[in-house]
Amino acid sequence: MENLGLLTRLEQELRLRNYSQKTNDSYLFSVKKFLDYSGNLNFGLNEESAKKYIVEHLKKQNPSSVNKDKFAIKFFFENVLHQSLMLPTIKKNQTIPEILTIEEIRKMIDVTTNIKHKLIIKLLYGCGLRVSEIVSLKKKDINFEEGIIKISLAKGKKDRFVKLPESVKKELESYCNLIGSELIFESNRGGKLTKKTIGKIIENAGEKADIKKRVYPHLLRHSFATHLLENGTDLRIIQKLLGHASIKTTQMYTHISQANIKNIKSPLDMI
Repeated sequence: MENLGLLTRLEQELRLRNYSQKTNDSYLFSVKKFLDYSGNLNFGLNEESAKKYIVEHLKKQNPSSVNKDKFAIKFFFENVLHQSLMLPTIKKNQTIPEILTIEEIRKMIDVTTNIKHKLIIKLLYGCGLRVSEIVSLKKKDINFEEGIIKISLAKGKKDRFVKLPESVKKELESYCNLIGSELIFESNRGGKLTKKTIGKIIENAGEKADIKKRVYPHLLRHSFATHLLENGTDLRIIQKLLGHASIKTTQMYTHISQANIKNIKSPLDMI
């Protein structure tokens, strides 16, 4: 019962700050796991128990997942228990996603016969959208005359605009005129498509196109940003298009891009 009261107080603090429901659920889940761990081992709610919990989880989970738990626990200590908590920075594994080539994306589009699925692939890549953004896309968000799409209350509860690719404009406008719903990509049962459904659409397109890499929706967003960078688009513009709060997040694409490496002439070639 005590844990339930603490979680209720945590939820109240999160709502007071107007965090997204996704963040609320994530923090509540992480803190509940920590409270169960501390209660079972009688560690108490203190810095020592928090550090032991983090160390135990690092043995089983990747650093990115543990980092999410760390932020949630730190928020809980500082805003619910009103205790300071000093936890070390968890070094992440520096992995680089294997970007799709333009030819691979073209193949994915060509092998997809379902019009709705084809448009989903084109917009995920052509606009660099997140899955949560494409499932929420409405007709009123598309300005065909200006050639822009408004992404309403995206991650971080911020609106932004992205460019509607010229190559998809007529196709998307015709599709919007045919459907009766306000949602552009409605599920067969009505309402939003699930993230799982979008994932399956992209995965199936990758398999049909005979792509050997792991293909998933966010990889199209990574590919969009990397290809823009390789074509000379300024990093600040890419940051704005992606809706990143910090330029540091966008800078990851300078590490992913292989354009500079490909253009280097090896001294061996000069012999």
